[in-house]
Amino acid sequence: MIILFSVLIYFGLLLAFSRLTTRGSSNDTFFRANRRSPWYMVAFGMVGASISGVTFVSVPGMVGASDMTYLQTCMGFILGYIVVAFVLLPIYYRYDLTTIYTYLSLRLGRCSYLSGASFFLLSKMTGAAARFYVVCIILQEFVFDSMGIPFYITVPLLVVPIWLYTRRGGVKTLVWTDTFQTLCMFAALILIIVHVTDALDMSLGQAMGAVMDSGHSRVFVFDDWVSRQNFWKQFFSGVFIVVVMTGLDQDMMQKNLTCKTLREAQKDMCSYGVAFLPANALFLSLGVLLMMLAQRTGVDASGDQLLPAFAASGELGMAVVVFFTIGIVAASFSSADSALTSLTTSFCVDIRGRANDERLRHRVHVGMAVVFALFILLFRVFNNTSLLDAIYVMCSYTYGPLLGMFGFALLTRRTVRDRCVPYIAVASPLICFGIDTATTALCGYHFGYELLMLNGLLTFAGMWAVSRKGDAQPHPTTGLQA
Repeated sequence: MIILFSVLIYFGLLLAFSRLTTRGSSNDTFFRANRRSPWYMVAFGMVGASISGVTFVSVPGMVGASDMTYLQTCMGFILGYIVVAFVLLPIYYRYDLTTIYTYLSLRLGRCSYLSGASFFLLSKMTGAAARFYVVCIILQEFVFDSMGIPFYITVPLLVVPIWLYTRRGGVKTLVWTDTFQTLCMFAALILIIVHVTDALDMSLGQAMGAVMDSGHSRVFVFDDWVSRQNFWKQFFSGVFIVVVMTGLDQDMMQKNLTCKTLREAQKDMCSYGVAFLPANALFLSLGVLLMMLAQRTGVDASGDQLLPAFAASGELGMAVVVFFTIGIVAASFSSADSALTSLTTSFCVDIRGRANDERLRHRVHVGMAVVFALFILLFRVFNNTSLLDAIYVMCSYTYGPLLGMFGFALLTRRTVRDRCVPYIAVASPLICFGIDTATTALCGYHFGYELLMLNGLLTFAGMWAVSRKGDAQPHPTTGLQA
C-alpha cells in the first residue's frame, strides 16, 4: 500500500503541473509550447526523457557483461549532440518547423516527407510501447498482483494518466513534468546508492574507491578490434545514435524546438549532452556496488534482474522498494508521455496536414493512447522475450532510412525522383537484414550499431541512383535557390 500511495501522489503532482501549464492552450501550445520554454528547464528535463524505465533497470546490469565500457558510447553522445546542435537545429529553426519531417518535403518532395514521417510513427509507437511494456510488467509484479488487479486493467491505469496530463498542454506541459520527473528519478537513484553503500558498511567515499578498484571499472577497450566494446566502435556508434535517434526523431527534437531562440536551443542541447556522461556513470557505479552486495549476500541475479532482484527481495528495506518504483515510473513516464505527444503531433501535421485543427488533435491524441495501450497488451499476449528483442531490432532498422534521407538532403544539391524514395526506404532495411544474416552464417560476425550506418548508406546510395543534378528547392545550408 505504501508503494501504491506513493505512485498516486506522484500522479497527482503530474496532473497539478498539467493544470498550471494549460491555461489558454492551443495547438501551438500543444505542438511547440508557443516557443517560450526556458532552455535550462528543457535541458534538465531532457536527461530524464532520454532515459527510459528500461534504461533505469538495464544500465546497472550491463556491468557484469561489459564492465563500464558503455561510457565510451556516452562520450560519443557528446560529439553527436554538438553535431545536432550546430548542423540540424539551425535548419529546423531557419524554416520555423513544427515537425522536423516537413524539411524533407521542402527539400525532396511529398513522398519522401510522408516516408520519413511514416517510419517515425511506426518505430516510435512499437519502440515506446515495448519499453513501457517492460515497466508495466515490473509494476504488475511489485504492486498490482498483490491487489488482484489483472494486467489488462493495469495497462489502462498507467496509460490514462499520461493521456490526462498531456491532452491539453502537450509539449508545454512536458517541459515542466519532465523537469519534475528527472528530479524524482535522480533522487531515487542517489537514495538507492546511499542504501546500497550502507548495506555494504561503507561511506560514500569508500564506495567510490571500491568502484574504481573493482575489476568491473574498466572503461576503455583499445586492444581488441573485433570486440563490440572497442573504443572507436562504441564512440562513433554513440555519435550516430544521437544524430539519428535524437536529431532525426520528432519525439526527441520537439521539446528542443520550443526554446525561444536557436542560441538557447543550442545551449540546451549541449548541456544535456554533456550530462549523460556523469548520469550513466552513476547508473554503472550502482551496478558495481550491487554486484558486490550480491556476492556478499548470496543473491543470485545478474543483468537486467540485478536491481529488481534486490528491490523485490527486501534486502535493502521498504524505502528502496519505494525509491525503485518511483524511479522506474519517473523514467518510463518521461519517455512515454513525450512519445504520445510527438506521435499526435506528427500524425496531425505530417500525415493529415492540419496543424490548426484542435478537434482533430484531441481525437488523434485519444486514438494514439488507445493504440499505445493495445500494443502493450498485444506484447503480453505473446509474452515472448524474443518478440521484444525483434521489435527493438526492427526499430533500429527503421532509423537507417531516416539517416539516408536526411543525409542526402543535407549533403547534396541533387533532385531525387521523389516517387522512388518510399521503395528505397523499405528496401534498405531488408538488404541490411540479408547482409547481417549472411555474414553471421558465413563468418560468425554479427553487426552491432554499425548496421545503422550501413542502412543509411544504402538509402543514400539508392537515392543518388535515382537523382539528377540541379535542385530547384531551397538549399539546406543557405535557404537560397540553387
